[in-house]
Amino acid sequence: MTDQRQRQRQMQIGEVAERTGLSLRTIRHYEEVGLVVPSARSKGGFRLYTESDVDRLMVIRRMKPLDFSLEEMRDLLEITDRLGSTEDPPTGAEPALLRERLDAYRRTADDRCESLRARLEMAEDFAATLRHRMGTPD
Repeated sequence: MTDQRQRQRQMQIGEVAERTGLSLRTIRHYEEVGLVVPSARSKGGFRLYTESDVDRLMVIRRMKPLDFSLEEMRDLLEITDRLGSTEDPPTGAEPALLRERLDAYRRTADDRCESLRARLEMAEDFAATLRHRMGTPD
């Protein structure tokens, strides 16, 4: 654990759940599958999280509606961790390769957002049709 991480304010899982909109169970599941690891444990054994951990959980939360798998989430987080590493920064061709992989995730996210927009438009058209047939104003 870095000194910077140790100096960050630590939160218990309940506060993290409230801030992220994720359930305690979901946060624990993400810990079990290795997507997030609490920065520390209290003397009583409670999980303690930092702002960096909350940011990481928010990335995961934002990927979920786009149907990214746990493996894809893990891969993307590893890429961003590696690119952001100050203790062992990537060198040589590695930064460019990591950015290429990150860009592939961005393109996939953009494509999936566009698909969701199209599906939402169809759903809104359907709801409007039902309202119209029932004589309910838009």
